[in-house]
Amino acid sequence: MERLHQVQQYLDAKAKAKVDPHYIEVPEKPWRVMLRYKENAVDVDYTQSIDIPATNEHSDWNLCFEPPIASSVGFWVGYRGTGFSFAKSLTKNAGRYYSVSSTGAKYGFNFRLRRFNTQDAKFSATDYENGQTTGKYDTDVKMPSPVWIRSVYINGYYVFNGRRYSQAAAYNQSVIQRRSAGSFLVGATWYQSSFDYADIKNVLFMIIGHGIYRVKVHQANLGIGYGYNWVPLRGLVVNAMAMPTVSVYNRVKAYKYETNYDLSPKEPVDDYGDWNKDTRRWDNGKTHKPVEMRTESNQQFDYWEIEPEVSNSMFKINLDLRLGIAYNWSNYFIGIQAQYNNFNYKSDHSKVNIYDAYARVAFGVRL
Repeated sequence: MERLHQVQQYLDAKAKAKVDPHYIEVPEKPWRVMLRYKENAVDVDYTQSIDIPATNEHSDWNLCFEPPIASSVGFWVGYRGTGFSFAKSLTKNAGRYYSVSSTGAKYGFNFRLRRFNTQDAKFSATDYENGQTTGKYDTDVKMPSPVWIRSVYINGYYVFNGRRYSQAAAYNQSVIQRRSAGSFLVGATWYQSSFDYADIKNVLFMIIGHGIYRVKVHQANLGIGYGYNWVPLRGLVVNAMAMPTVSVYNRVKAYKYETNYDLSPKEPVDDYGDWNKDTRRWDNGKTHKPVEMRTESNQQFDYWEIEPEVSNSMFKINLDLRLGIAYNWSNYFIGIQAQYNNFNYKSDHSKVNIYDAYARVAFGVRL
């Protein structure tokens, strides 16, 4: 026990030496127990464009997926800025969500994983002919087979003015901000995600989506931001941080099917005959038949995988916004935190925007 006490004294002294006591207070009681409630929301927009040069027609369409807000309740137990948490999901059909975070005097780390599938979507489209709008559509749709969406977010940042400004004061209450202060921050983010509706039941969306059935992205971002802790009264801190990031590595891989149907001007289709799977041609010698906007079994539908398309680009702008509020009294505290991230990528005719946000409320005691 004596040895453990000496280690604790050493860690406490080290924590206090890293900060200016006029601005940041390191509580004497190092242990914290928190009860936390969290909600996480994701919005995925998938956009495609279609061109039919023969008739000078063009169409832009969009699928929007919004799974249920993932609510959870749990607890956190830790020493200073390090600890263990457990949460129980309260929402059905919201997929799986995991997160790990750590905040120190001059650094921060976040890891989030979200995986879900849904058949519910909002479909909107605008049709053009010779540059003039010919129709608009906006409706709820049920995908024939689920769409799977997976995202992994890893973020780390460094605080320049760590002696006087602390993210931890607002986000995990391991320290207390006594005076208002701000700091520039530099950060790095690794983001990867996949958008997948490979089940052939979704063939209609594959055909009008240029054969794409899965998109994978790997993206590395660097950014410079600024955070500020406002202390209007003792024990209360309000934090706001904004960090725009620029991708220095952006690899998009689009997996595609080829089919014996294609988008083309309307024409008689009774002279096509039967489809030959060996030659991949119709009896009249053509490789594609004008698509009928249905996929009943009487259609001689055939499909096969082709080489995926890989594109590399840079300078995609993403955004990291955070807001935190904490109030401390005696050995108790309450905190409210929120974070918003936006990621976007595109491949040829398609574009995917993912909006990821969470809000969390915590009540804790120092021991």
